[in-house]
Amino acid sequence: MTEDHGGRDDLDGLIQDWMDEEMAAAPVRATSLGVDGHDHELGHFGADFFEAEIARADGWRARLEKVGDDGLSTSQIIDRDLVLSGLRGRLVMDDWQAWRRDPSLYLDPCLSGVFMLFLQDQHPLAELVDSACARLAQVPSALEAAAGQLDPGLLAPVIRDRAVGQCEAAIRYYRELLPADIPDPAGRQRVAEAGRVAADAFEGLAAHLAGLEPKGGYAIGEERYSALLRQRELLDYGTDGLHQRGRAAWSDLDGRMTEVAARLGSKSWRQALEAINDRHPATPEEMLEGYRSVTERCRRFLIDRDLVTMPEGETCSVVPSPPFQRPLLAVASYSAPPTFKPSRAGHFFVPYPPGGTSPEQIQQRMATNSYATMATIAAHEAYPGHHWHLVWSQDHASPVRSMVRTPYFSEGWALFAEHIMNEAGFFADDAEVLCHLEARLFRAARIVVDTSLHAGDMTMEQAVEHMRSHTGLSEATARAEVGRYCAWPTQAASYLTGAIELERIRGSYLAQGRGTARSFNDAVAATGSLPLGLAELAVMSQGG
Repeated sequence: MTEDHGGRDDLDGLIQDWMDEEMAAAPVRATSLGVDGHDHELGHFGADFFEAEIARADGWRARLEKVGDDGLSTSQIIDRDLVLSGLRGRLVMDDWQAWRRDPSLYLDPCLSGVFMLFLQDQHPLAELVDSACARLAQVPSALEAAAGQLDPGLLAPVIRDRAVGQCEAAIRYYRELLPADIPDPAGRQRVAEAGRVAADAFEGLAAHLAGLEPKGGYAIGEERYSALLRQRELLDYGTDGLHQRGRAAWSDLDGRMTEVAARLGSKSWRQALEAINDRHPATPEEMLEGYRSVTERCRRFLIDRDLVTMPEGETCSVVPSPPFQRPLLAVASYSAPPTFKPSRAGHFFVPYPPGGTSPEQIQQRMATNSYATMATIAAHEAYPGHHWHLVWSQDHASPVRSMVRTPYFSEGWALFAEHIMNEAGFFADDAEVLCHLEARLFRAARIVVDTSLHAGDMTMEQAVEHMRSHTGLSEATARAEVGRYCAWPTQAASYLTGAIELERIRGSYLAQGRGTARSFNDAVAATGSLPLGLAELAVMSQGG
């Protein structure tokens, strides 16, 4: 990389130049953040682009490492180290060559790039249609690059199968569902024509992938996993240390859940959860209504108990998950409003089953979303979890902290948010308390499985069985979960790891007399989604 970035050597200028480059390199991400000027672009997908991105990351790493602490505020040091942690994480994975292994690098922008335009609805309909059609026209070349560059010798069977399912969902989305959502007849026709071209390309890639004989692996190895924990997440332990923390947390939660189950009259928490899970919605539509009701209950509780400061103008819509997401994600999720726009409207996605799911599997999915567990999930996804946190930080974090996020904070916060609600007495009875504890135990099992899968200590089938026997998940949900862990190393471990670290930081904050539990919630959430060490520095220095 050359050092031609406008000639700016001051840190704030360097970081702004880096942010501008990032948005140009990832236009779909720019759309999700509300950065204008990129909505008609899908991105670059050639081998030369992916290789150049590594060189660019290394150049920026070298340049920012030369910026010493002298003359910088604590806030500037945090911003610099945030960018550096992300760059170092990319370089850890350089030799993995994900662009030869992971179809999602091509598929995700081709799907979310169009979906996000209409979800956020930040421009007049005619402009959205223009942008959507422009992006749809670029889908065939992106998927052609995928077909040419994915190496069956490196591609893992589980990753290939996930990609085929995603392609199949995309075909229906672009041929049927997306055009039907366009209210203007002329716009609908344009999107339908462009959508057919994109759907044909997805159909072609699905056939190509199905015809491959993938022989690669998904495990990134203990060395890379540990390097990501230490260099990207700034934790002071590696794979084995994290694995042991997961096992210890699971054992502690197992004991606590056994006590609650006894109060419910059950011999074990598994037995108690089976009874609880029998009380579940009969249909996805009933599940949606249940989540809408409990999400409003969460919001009202936060306001009544004054646990956090509520941002002005925020709203959180509870809606079905996007059709193309359903084959890949069996749990609830959240989409934040665009960071750099005035919108404060987030979306809580309820996990609808994918098309073609059998009635038996649908009921298994419904059982995983029992009425008693909805309170915990709504607290995690909406109030005071992802929605509250990301809308609150939108108004307080620096631009780079609004753009660069780690799940070790964002998912850690959402699990910590469940803990906040439990402490305040939100859960209505022992059934809801047990589901809250099971959600944490589930995250502890995730740590064990994720570290084991990527260190090569556990096969996929062993991982599925571990999740079934150590959590309340059904077989279908456990299998979908493990597929996700294979495709997204270290992410599954972020939830409980981050929550434990936030609980530790809060303990120090309160012990030093820096404020109340509520002021801590507001202060730490305002820092953005930093690596935990930087979040601690920010809140303890009051420099966030």
